[in-house]
Amino acid sequence: MSTIPNVPYRLEFSVEVPGTPEQVWQAIATAKGMSAWFLPTEMEEREGGSLHFTMGPEMGSDGQVTGWDPPRRLVYEEDWAALMGKDPEALSPLTSEFLVEAQSGGTCVVRVTSSGFGTGAAWESEFWEDMGPNWIPFFDNLRLYLSHFPGQEATLLEATASHPGDAQAIWATLSNALGLGAVGEAVEVRGATGRVERVAERQTLVRLTAPVPGMLSIFAYAEGDSTATAGVRAYLFSADAEDYVRREEPAWRTWLQGLTVPA
Repeated sequence: MSTIPNVPYRLEFSVEVPGTPEQVWQAIATAKGMSAWFLPTEMEEREGGSLHFTMGPEMGSDGQVTGWDPPRRLVYEEDWAALMGKDPEALSPLTSEFLVEAQSGGTCVVRVTSSGFGTGAAWESEFWEDMGPNWIPFFDNLRLYLSHFPGQEATLLEATASHPGDAQAIWATLSNALGLGAVGEAVEVRGATGRVERVAERQTLVRLTAPVPGMLSIFAYAEGDSTATAGVRAYLFSADAEDYVRREEPAWRTWLQGLTVPA
């Protein structure tokens, strides 16, 4: 059976967050705001402006702002073909639209749509199946950011380590070693204290209260058939955050590398 060209894929969801439309816009449509709950972001904050998301040490996504109507509507396109290493003729950009709607009671609903057209190849449907579980949890970060740290700039801590084995086994080892509990439970994670805000598949989000306030995402994901990665990403909001990251990021990396995963 031949592949069908121009198959549309679409992911749509909405999230209610605290704040005025202007506060929400600052969080979703500025480099400082996006970097505080999503990925390290560079953005020219205007229609036609360039955009770059850093996804790892040597991986990123480039794009362009194509719709800019503050504080209501943001649209950007990412160069999906370049990101996936595919023929640019075969794939259209990955387009994301954010619509901000004010609600009574001091909240806003953010409606998010991502769409793309492609070749109908198997890897594409897998990409879209993974996109929702990978992307939607970031919007819990957004809700938490607007609830507790609106307008603040984040200092990022990131550390990962790969291990042989499947992601579920690595997640079980990681979550047990850190003593991660249910939503609402107080936890201590390698000397940092906080409260569990979200438990998802192979992922827990903790709001940190001490020694540095912030958000800590703990996760594991598959990397090929026989390897998986354990990792942490923390968004920290304090004058002391840079010193903390300088000290703790290498310590986290060493700790993650030292996990013993049952065969």
